[in-house]
Amino acid sequence: MAIFQARDVAIKFGRISAVDGVTFDIEPGTVFTIIGPNGAGKTTLFNLISRLYDTSAGTLTFEGRDITNLPAHSIAGLGIARTFQNLELFDHATVLQNLLLGRHAHTRSNLVAELLFLGSVRREELAHREKVEEVIDFLNLHKYRDSMIVNLPYGVRKVVELARALCSEPKLLLLDEPSSGLNTEETGEMAFWIHDIRDRYGITVLMVEHDMGLVNRVSDKVLALNYGRVITIGTAAQVQSHPEVITAYLGG
Repeated sequence: MAIFQARDVAIKFGRISAVDGVTFDIEPGTVFTIIGPNGAGKTTLFNLISRLYDTSAGTLTFEGRDITNLPAHSIAGLGIARTFQNLELFDHATVLQNLLLGRHAHTRSNLVAELLFLGSVRREELAHREKVEEVIDFLNLHKYRDSMIVNLPYGVRKVVELARALCSEPKLLLLDEPSSGLNTEETGEMAFWIHDIRDRYGITVLMVEHDMGLVNRVSDKVLALNYGRVITIGTAAQVQSHPEVITAYLGG
């Protein structure tokens, strides 16, 4: 059974159809990638899935539950996390503090318990810290643990945002242009981590990406989008050889 389904999803901005009747399924434990030229509607579709935008039509289903009309703040609690093409980190907080914020969906204590710092609160904070340290170890962020985000190079910030998303223990991880701004070596490391996220943790990955080298290395299934509509879905090789995909990228 698919972990995520989109059925005839659409959104209009005025008279412009940014996403127009998009349908696809994502199988558990796979890397599903959305590609397309600039303006194809890729990030808009991501914003629909993460509930930053409301659909004009269609349905979104996660683990059999209709999430089409859920508010954005409830998505993390269901097991969906995302990164952003433009980094959304707290620049004047440390890496550790940013990662601990990624644990908010797993906070169970109430205000009174926290004010009294009860045993349950101490145990919960310890569990949060252990999970964060696990992610720091996984992504080799040890030497940056206490560094302020504002002082870090862009490539490291990208990894920190990925780490924060992983700290929420997602079942579905949305990666918006994970290679954007990275050099060749950093992109290779990102490919390694995406494989490990899928294989070690069993997390399903939905990715928007423009770097076809990364797409080829990590994707189990690829969807090509243009003018808000699906051109084709298949393996990376099948999609890249599709005549309409070639036309969309190269013109014709």
